[in-house]
Amino acid sequence: MRVFLAVARAQSLSAAAPLLRMDPATVSRRIARLESDMGAALFVKSPQGYALTDQGARMRARAAEAEEALTLAADEGQGPGGGLTGQVRIGAPDGCANYVLPQVCAAIQRANPELEIQILALPRVVNLSRREADMAITVSPPEAGRLTVQRITDYKLHLATHAEAADTIGDPADLTGRPVVGYIPDMIFDKELDYLGDLARDGVQLASNSVAVQAQLLRAGRGIGIVHDFALPFLPELRRVLTGRISLTRSFYLVRHGSDRRSDRLNRLADAVAAGIRAEVARLEAMVA
Repeated sequence: MRVFLAVARAQSLSAAAPLLRMDPATVSRRIARLESDMGAALFVKSPQGYALTDQGARMRARAAEAEEALTLAADEGQGPGGGLTGQVRIGAPDGCANYVLPQVCAAIQRANPELEIQILALPRVVNLSRREADMAITVSPPEAGRLTVQRITDYKLHLATHAEAADTIGDPADLTGRPVVGYIPDMIFDKELDYLGDLARDGVQLASNSVAVQAQLLRAGRGIGIVHDFALPFLPELRRVLTGRISLTRSFYLVRHGSDRRSDRLNRLADAVAAGIRAEVARLEAMVA
C-alpha cells in the first residue's frame, strides 16, 4: 500500500522511487504484484506516467485512510511528550529554505537525535495532497484543500545592490540604467513574490527562479534587486539602498494536511518549526536593522 500510494501521488515510477528509497524497477515489480493480487489494473501506464484507473482511485482513498490510521498508531506508540522520531519532510520556497530553515531544523534535530528532517526547496508551491511533504512553508495562505494554515511571522524585504555601488544610489532616479535582478516573470508562482513593480517596467535583465541565484547575480555585478533582510547576514557584499523609499513586508505561513491535526508528534513538530522560524527571522533581521 505504501508503494501504491507513492506511485499514485507521484504519477510515475521514477518520481516515486526516491521517496520509497527503491529503484524504479523494484517499484514496478511491487505494483505489478499488487495488481496481480487484486486481479485488476490499478494504473493506466503511458509515456506521460501512471494514471489511476477507477478502481485504483477507489483504492487510493481507502489506502490513504489506512496510512493515516497507521501514522496515528505510531504516534501513540511514542507516548506523549517524548522525543520526536521518524522522518519528516518540510517544503519551502528557496529563500526560506536557504537562509532560515537550515538553522531551525538543525536545532530541532539536535534536540531530537532520532528525528530525520528533510528540507524540500522548490521554486513553486509544494503539493501536500500528493504528499510531496508533511508540511510546507508558504508566502500566502492556500484557498482550497483539506489543509490547516497557521501564520508564522512577517518578514521584510528591501532594495539591495553590491556594496561598492551602494553609495552612488541616493535617489530613485539613480536607479536608471542599472540592470534589474529578479524572478523570471512567467515563473512567479505566487503573487506575493511579484516584488519589483515599476522597477521592472523595462524588463528584468538578470533573472532566475531561485532567490539564491538572484543573490549571486547581485554579488557578481552592479545590478539592483529586492532581497530578504534575513538573507543579508549571509551576503556581506550586498547593502540595502533607498530603505526609506522602498520597503516590503510579506508573511510566512505553515500549511499542513488537515488530518495531521490528530497527530501529537506532528503538532509538536509544527510548533517547534513555527517558533524556530519566528525566532530566526527576528534574529537575522536584527543584524541588519
